[in-house]
Amino acid sequence: MIINSVTKYKGTTYEVVTDGNKIYLHRDIVADFGLRPGAEISTEKYGEMLLASDRRRATERALYLLDYRDYSYVELFRKLRENYDEDICYYAVDKLVSLGMINDRRYAENLARKYIEVKKFGAYRASREMYQKGLDRELVDEVLSAYEDGTRERICEIIRKKYSGSLDDRDKVRKMKNALVRQGYSFDDINAAVKMMDCEDDDESYY
Repeated sequence: MIINSVTKYKGTTYEVVTDGNKIYLHRDIVADFGLRPGAEISTEKYGEMLLASDRRRATERALYLLDYRDYSYVELFRKLRENYDEDICYYAVDKLVSLGMINDRRYAENLARKYIEVKKFGAYRASREMYQKGLDRELVDEVLSAYEDGTRERICEIIRKKYSGSLDDRDKVRKMKNALVRQGYSFDDINAAVKMMDCEDDDESYY
């Protein structure tokens, strides 16, 4: 096929017309493939050019997303998959992994710190949130294990801050326990923390 025209479109994008068909390419793609008016390009080279363009766009999209927050490998792949073919998504995500811009362990450690130390989630809820972000179960469990020893102390801290005025009311204590369960803490840890604080306790079901 013949390149009819190559004109600047906007920014770093050029409009390339081949046999009457318009495509829009980054200037680096134009330069790499030597695109200029009157030049011939084979069908094979044309396909390579489109592949290179899609890879570049997917990578730029991934970088744009990472400007706003971290992503796991799987999570970013799923996001790109909304607009690009599977092989293009693998290329873009793998490239960012090689550059150190995607690191599941680092992401998991940051999320664990956020959920456990800042949001005060229990391990059950923290792990559920982390699984939903595409992180591997074994990695999540490993990262969260670092917080196991302080679980009951964190529950006591929550009780002091949110429920200290309700500790002498059996119904309010029961509601407090239910809230802590929803926050991701186990029955055993909740009961142990309640006893640590000398709260009034009972043996009834939480529900």
